[in-house]
Amino acid sequence: MPTTRAERRTTQALERARRHRLARGLAEPHDGVVTRRMLLEAGLTPGQIATEVDHGAWSRAGAHTLCITSDVPTGRALWWWAIWESGTHSVLDGATALLAAGLQHWDEPVIHVTVPNNATVRRLEGIRHHRLRDVGPRTTAGLRRTPSDVAVVRAARWARTDRQAATVVAMAVQQRLVTPDALLVRWQQTRRGSAASVLDDVIRDVCDGAHSLNELDFAAECRRRGLPEPTRQAVRTGRNGRVYLDVFWEELGVHVEIHGAQHFQGTAGLDDALRHNDLQLRDRSMVSLQIPVLGLRTTPEPFFAQVGQALHAAHARRQHTG
Repeated sequence: MPTTRAERRTTQALERARRHRLARGLAEPHDGVVTRRMLLEAGLTPGQIATEVDHGAWSRAGAHTLCITSDVPTGRALWWWAIWESGTHSVLDGATALLAAGLQHWDEPVIHVTVPNNATVRRLEGIRHHRLRDVGPRTTAGLRRTPSDVAVVRAARWARTDRQAATVVAMAVQQRLVTPDALLVRWQQTRRGSAASVLDDVIRDVCDGAHSLNELDFAAECRRRGLPEPTRQAVRTGRNGRVYLDVFWEELGVHVEIHGAQHFQGTAGLDDALRHNDLQLRDRSMVSLQIPVLGLRTTPEPFFAQVGQALHAAHARRQHTG
């Protein structure tokens, strides 16, 4: 046993170094955070934990979470904090579960966490809790989360706009977080409300593009908006497998090409197509417009406005030269 003050100080320093090594080891696979229970189960006492917090070595981030390598949780550590503070039956869900599974190029302003309908959960800043009667399947290796097929459907249903819903569906499939077949099966098993019609079209567009394009009646959409019907329509498959629908007003020299959902990364191509079309409309020669099928599903009006502009300009040219 140490007897002198110097020996006691050395012993205390060695003990604190041991605690810190232990805590860092526990925190490493959890992105710098741990739970109080983890430390207790590793052999630390409540008093030792309190001492490190009081000295500023560790910091509390909630009722259960302690930050070991930073003052506050950041990055992926926020996901651990979210599920630890939301209870043992909570799971990351929706877009957050997809991000945890590897979704790239997606920004989500809140963390989505699903809990059982009867759970008692405190409100936490930056977390949106979803209460469901049946939380459903979960992945328990690493961060607790819903599997990607479930997460895609929920992310789309919780999206703020149809376009955002289409984007997350397309990106999840394109980045191979979920296969089209698995997503279609999951969607067929999902109870749907009255607002699911657009999402139904979007999922079929992304997962079964050829079938979806075959069913798309572009001429009917033109009639509904008071535009002349195209003189020719044809569904074709290109050499790279992309399916697209050609629409042509032969007498006016206006051509529209509709690309399947797999042609674009997410729905970034919607803005690209609108810009391409705008440049085409400034040219007096034959106009060829591009419309992604997801644009027809989620934001059809600006694209049909461009079609109308092209047809009007072509008709005016024809009268001028006739």
